[in-house]
Amino acid sequence: MTDLQANEGKALESTIDGVAYQRLPIRTHLVLADDDLHQIVRKYAQPVVQDGDVLFVTEKIVAITQGRSMLLDDIHPRPLANFLSKYVTRTPHGIGLGMPETMEMALQECGTPRILLAAGVSAFSKKVLRRSGDFYRIAGMKARAIDGPTSGTIPPYDRSVVLGPKEPTRVARDLKTLLGGKLEVLIVDINDIGGNILGSTMDPARNEHWVRVLSDNPLGQGTQSTPMGIIRPVK
Repeated sequence: MTDLQANEGKALESTIDGVAYQRLPIRTHLVLADDDLHQIVRKYAQPVVQDGDVLFVTEKIVAITQGRSMLLDDIHPRPLANFLSKYVTRTPHGIGLGMPETMEMALQECGTPRILLAAGVSAFSKKVLRRSGDFYRIAGMKARAIDGPTSGTIPPYDRSVVLGPKEPTRVARDLKTLLGGKLEVLIVDINDIGGNILGSTMDPARNEHWVRVLSDNPLGQGTQSTPMGIIRPVK
């Protein structure tokens, strides 16, 4: 039986706009590049989902099963990546593009001109306008979705860079079909300081609502091994 207990330190329920939701983490084995996402969903999610649920799947396991994770030792940053990474603000919640390897992957994913433009505008807005956040606004979702290594992550991902998933909306639709079409699916990028909906089978206008439902990151950010979960209205 799949374990649907709350992760340590995380609440099982959240109330948004007067509606209470359960956020039920689904534990899996350690997902690796040779795993098949559909088989994972069949094995762990299909036995526990109900009609009317919303299955939310982290972008990380989608990307991993698409072959979009690589070890740090296999990434060879160019001098530009070394230079730009020095100016990225690092936070306790993740390194982002603040290391040469993640910046190198941003250059490859987004293109050098776009990253240079984002860096230039960001430098100007921070110094002159005292405003932050312009780098990722200009660099775009591909840059924002790059996950760097953190010490609390399950190996080998504590020494890996994971890119954003390809075609997350198509992935969400495929998973909905796989599960019989009686529930909705979200591909999410949720961390301990916020999040984004990358792919959805629902109206995109509702994306911000689902980000709020998941804003405290019920799946956890480290070794919980819960890369997907269920949002279920409390009746």
